[in-house]
Amino acid sequence: MSIEKSYNSWANQYDTNKNRTRDLDQTSTIETLSKYKFEYVLELGCGTGKNTNWLLKKAKQIIGLDFSQEMLAKAKEKIISEKVIFKKADLTKIWEIENNCVDLITSSLTLEHIKDLDHVFSEANKKLKKNGLFFISELHPFKQYSGSKARYETESGTQELEVYIHHISEYIENANSNGLKLVEIKEWFDKKNESELPRLISFIFKK
Repeated sequence: MSIEKSYNSWANQYDTNKNRTRDLDQTSTIETLSKYKFEYVLELGCGTGKNTNWLLKKAKQIIGLDFSQEMLAKAKEKIISEKVIFKKADLTKIWEIENNCVDLITSSLTLEHIKDLDHVFSEANKKLKKNGLFFISELHPFKQYSGSKARYETESGTQELEVYIHHISEYIENANSNGLKLVEIKEWFDKKNESELPRLISFIFKK
């Protein structure tokens, strides 16, 4: 099953099923971005809008991009605001929004489904204003090395999604080569249990 079809199928239960990765991502997003000021936001892989509601508390305008029509439909049901625009988009192609138009780009649990990080960082640099921030929250590569990946339950069993492993150095090198410098990096653990592998990793890059 393609990534798009998988997320379309997952949409109906994405907000309600047990998902520690989703819940920890929301925590990492709020705790990290609470420290920063931003007004115009581009949300990559916005999905059902699980982080959009919180971003709205600080932002004047949000553009949410996702390749799953069903995920976007859920987001539009939950979030009715003139400050938000949801668009279906393929992030592996040119992002159809103005250059130098946002001061924050967020990407949560999205880049594991994209093979070419260079394209993502290149487009991010184009869309960010000077001194703009790029926040990334992803499944930690250590978890990926151990076999963890995006999955959900269906009536016929567990559906695993196609993913790509991106090493920590790969994020930093691709950012640097596209004019973005690392500001912050943090590893996130389940219930602060640091004796186990971290579940997520987050980055803040600055243009």
